[in-house]
Amino acid sequence: MSVPLSRALTAELLGTGALVFFGPGAAVVQAQTGLLGHLGVAAVFGLTVTAVIAALAPISGAHINPAATLALFLSGQFPRARVLPYVLAQLVGATLAALLLLALFGMEGTLGVTLPAGSVTQAFVLELVLTFFLLLVALRSGLPWVMGGVVALEATMGGPLTGASMNPARSFGPALVAGVWTAHWLYWLAPVLGAALAVGVNRFLAPTEPLEAQPQRAQEFRPEGDST
Repeated sequence: MSVPLSRALTAELLGTGALVFFGPGAAVVQAQTGLLGHLGVAAVFGLTVTAVIAALAPISGAHINPAATLALFLSGQFPRARVLPYVLAQLVGATLAALLLLALFGMEGTLGVTLPAGSVTQAFVLELVLTFFLLLVALRSGLPWVMGGVVALEATMGGPLTGASMNPARSFGPALVAGVWTAHWLYWLAPVLGAALAVGVNRFLAPTEPLEAQPQRAQEFRPEGDST
């Protein structure tokens, strides 16, 4: 039985909002207090993704990322008609969370806006590779703890250089509210290309079913309402 679109979109809005509130929110708290450290911020991102997938995957698949929705569509596991509504819900959720951060902290830490620390070329390639690996793992095994661990791993490595976004919505919400658009295009193009590459490599690495797919467990890349 398919989950009604309204419920799925609400789950995507809430899940993406949680990701932006707690993830960039941790960066804001670090900027204000200096108590979390880089590893602490990376851990918050990973724990948030774990919790969101565990709670919301049975409703919407817990994509919480336009690149993830694209990867599912390209792999033939998600209907074309729901792609744009999902992406819009994710962008709205990210923007609302950034507005809440602004209300709580002002412009502290620039609301966790993702910016290249080095060259734009370096940031683009790094974001592409990070997104590719994230979505390849997700397509092979979408278990909450696996995905949370990968996000924490990649945020630990890539965070100081690009913000380790891997997610256009995560970058869009803070950029829109803060009004900071420096090299913002790469936080869309790199994840889109990374998603397409992950789908292609996943098809090559047969079998096509996720290695740890278990019907009773929440999985990030599982079409909403799929009971198989």
